[in-house]
Amino acid sequence: MRKLNTCSKASTSMLVLLFAAGLLIGAIATAYITFRQMNTLRDEVTTLQNQLSSLTGTQNATYQNITIYQNASSLTDLYANVRPSIVLVQGTTSDSGVQASGFVYETPERTVVVTNYHVVHGTTTLSVTFSNGNGYPANVIGTDPYSDLAVLSVDAPAGEFKPIQIVSSSTLHVGEPVIAIGNPYGLVGSLTTGVVSALGRSLTEGEFAGGYSIANIIQTSTPINPGNSGGPLLNADGKVVGITTAILGDSQGVGFAVPSNAILREISALITTGTYTGHSYLGLSGQDMSYGAAQDIGATVTYGWRVSSVTSGGPSDGILEAGDIIIAIDGTTIRNNDDLASYIEENKLPGQTIVITLIRGSSTTDVNVVLRTRPPPPV
Repeated sequence: MRKLNTCSKASTSMLVLLFAAGLLIGAIATAYITFRQMNTLRDEVTTLQNQLSSLTGTQNATYQNITIYQNASSLTDLYANVRPSIVLVQGTTSDSGVQASGFVYETPERTVVVTNYHVVHGTTTLSVTFSNGNGYPANVIGTDPYSDLAVLSVDAPAGEFKPIQIVSSSTLHVGEPVIAIGNPYGLVGSLTTGVVSALGRSLTEGEFAGGYSIANIIQTSTPINPGNSGGPLLNADGKVVGITTAILGDSQGVGFAVPSNAILREISALITTGTYTGHSYLGLSGQDMSYGAAQDIGATVTYGWRVSSVTSGGPSDGILEAGDIIIAIDGTTIRNNDDLASYIEENKLPGQTIVITLIRGSSTTDVNVVLRTRPPPPV
């Protein structure tokens, strides 16, 4: 019996030891598994933190872009800044009166008011009224009908002049917002907005420019009305990029502005000599090519500018012929008259030579033409 009890106690002790060992091993296994899970979770948390950091960085960048945009001049601030620079131009002619717009611009030579040529043409008296209501007599000191530009001197105290900045129109892009401020129908200081609808247009001016094109015109959706002529077309920073000059018929949203590059190019000559003689011409008339025109004449191209006549004694006389299709100048593709007029106006002066690529019959050839100064505009 005592032996049996000893064996029983030994068995019981062994079972206890085995159970304790099992518990220890289970605890160790559980701890190991838990440790692995914690490491896995820690790795996942780190990954999520990195992703969140990346997302936060993107959100911050977006926020910064929005902040920069919102810090740009608002229309109310822009208007308040430039309104003192915009003036009302009024004049009398032999049978009527004119009322339009202009703006103050400072040059090394003097401070002047810039407006359109067609505003001052034929006037016998002129006056300029500033935004504060003070009006003074004005005189024309320079004109260029070929760009529809005029420069006025104003007999006013220096404190009345609040010049506005002109920047290059070459920076403009289609779709960019623009603002016009002027005096439509005598509604002084009116602001309208729109976008640049197209660039590099040309306007043919028959009455004042003898049928020559005003080149590199800006087309805009900004509403322009009678009385806006001569006022500035502004970019989103309130800088002048053009001067409003015309609309298409009675349309709204199809307006045109002379590019500021023309003002910057001519202003010094207009002030010091009263005119500008840097306009070149080829001595040609013609029309744009199209698919239909190509089909009619059996041409191999549907773009370009087809010569219809050559001015006798002009720059192209004896070099180009009626029927020639101009497709490039100096390697620059010419799709139509807009391209041709804009390229020459922006890049060439009288006396310089251009290389014209043309199609004559079934052949393509290059010819050289020396540009000349346009004849004086009609009186």
